[in-house]
Amino acid sequence: MNKLDELKDLITALQKKEEEKQKNTVLLVLAVLGAVAAVAGIAYAVYRYFTPDYLDDFDDDLDDDFDNYFDDEDEEDKETEE
Repeated sequence: MNKLDELKDLITALQKKEEEKQKNTVLLVLAVLGAVAAVAGIAYAVYRYFTPDYLDDFDDDLDDDFDNYFDDEDEEDKETEE
């Protein structure tokens, strides 16, 4: 009976080691994915910081054009009324 108990203990120990290996593998994969995501996030933040924002310039120019357009119409209306 003693040999049977030793065999059960050995099998249980091997199963625990296998479970630990699987847990370590999962932890390693998650750590690598987290590191890649962190590096990608930092790279994107640096890119956004150093890239000029051309959209603001475009909006300002567009607003200026429309302001002048409507001012010209108001002047034409005043001239036709006189």
